[in-house]
Amino acid sequence: MNKNDEIILKIDGTSSDGYGVGRHEGMAVFVPLTTEGDTVRTKILKVKKSFAYGKMTELIEPSMDRKSPDCDVFAQCGGCVYRHINYQKECEIKSKKVENNICRIGGYDLSPQPIISAERICRYRNKAQFPVSASGNTGFYAVHSHRIIESDKCLLQPEIFDKLCATIGDWIKTYNISVYDENNHKGLIRHIYLRIAEKTQEIMVVIIINGDSLNYSKELVDACISVAGDKIKSIQININKKDTNVILGDKCKTLWGSDFITDILCDVKIRISPLSFYQVNRDMAEKLYQKAAEYAECDNKTVLDLYCGAGTIGLGLAKRAKKIIGVEIIPDAIEDAKINAANNGIENAEFICMDAAAAAKELAARKLRPDVVIVDPPRKGCSSDLLSTIASDFSPERLVYVSCDSATLARDSAILRDYGYILTEYTPVDMFPSTAHIETVALLVRTVSTI
Repeated sequence: MNKNDEIILKIDGTSSDGYGVGRHEGMAVFVPLTTEGDTVRTKILKVKKSFAYGKMTELIEPSMDRKSPDCDVFAQCGGCVYRHINYQKECEIKSKKVENNICRIGGYDLSPQPIISAERICRYRNKAQFPVSASGNTGFYAVHSHRIIESDKCLLQPEIFDKLCATIGDWIKTYNISVYDENNHKGLIRHIYLRIAEKTQEIMVVIIINGDSLNYSKELVDACISVAGDKIKSIQININKKDTNVILGDKCKTLWGSDFITDILCDVKIRISPLSFYQVNRDMAEKLYQKAAEYAECDNKTVLDLYCGAGTIGLGLAKRAKKIIGVEIIPDAIEDAKINAANNGIENAEFICMDAAAAAKELAARKLRPDVVIVDPPRKGCSSDLLSTIASDFSPERLVYVSCDSATLARDSAILRDYGYILTEYTPVDMFPSTAHIETVALLVRTVSTI
């Protein structure tokens, strides 16, 4: 098989990033915008030693699970990968993805609990970061690139985000405000960053800039309020002057209104600042945290909540637990967590601003022995040092692992097995319908004392 060959391919699998997969002459061929059951004519674009990438040129026989995409830029945008199949099939693919990782990487012959599917598959996100094109319009990056696909709406975001993006785009053009160019590191406006608290409907607008100040800020405030009215509670700038692909800088300045917005999650009022971690799908976050609480069995127990963000998981457990100790490296998030505890009258919660592994070592040195440890790490998972400290120094009865990447969850589960912790149950949670991402909550139970 060579580049530019055209082949007929039967799609019988799905890759971790949502591409359809077929086999030709014993070689796996990855084809975007296809799904299991499709028969397609494919043009080969790239050939590697054991696999190839192709492009569908003709849909010869469609899968029974296929549907017509409902987004004009679905084929170009890098956000959604499953707008061409029904939701039941999407959930099946995601659950199988998690199970494959747990079995192949983790070494467990253990099936998942039924996936917790979403009630809303559109307009569910409460946060979005929009790159701005040279023309002042917003959109999203194309797959595996920083080429902006302009779009005036996104079916994952609330409609008010579409309106605010259009309004801010008009403001950029009206006042001839420069847009950041990644090639020469010049220009001011980098991204438009929007958050909404779904229960309270409070909205935050953040303009990410390559500079220290923003001209025509009053006009910006007036424009945003003209669209969203008193739902607008906070308008800020975020300063990012680094030559980097990281979207947010470390410093924010409030132009108008409050420094934060407030949502309600699991009956707890949550203060959200621009740099605070908060799950992008509030309704599914409640289901995720309810499952984590079920696994934790934390009644009258000491809980260590690592990577706690603004304290959302731990504070939801505080009324049942004896004590909650939260750890997060982002100062703004920890400040929010402390205020969230105070605002909710929670007195049995302590929050520490520190790297998770370093904090774990310090707490172990203080002879802390939590009954339950909850981790909600970034995509890269937990470090080996952190896993060692949790298992060897804390030796909790239960470890609840909330994961946004089941591959690193599986890897860490295999490591923890060597310390005497066995993965007994795990549940996929579809936090991100239409995308390739899937959250998983896992329970690991201590079988051997390591103290």
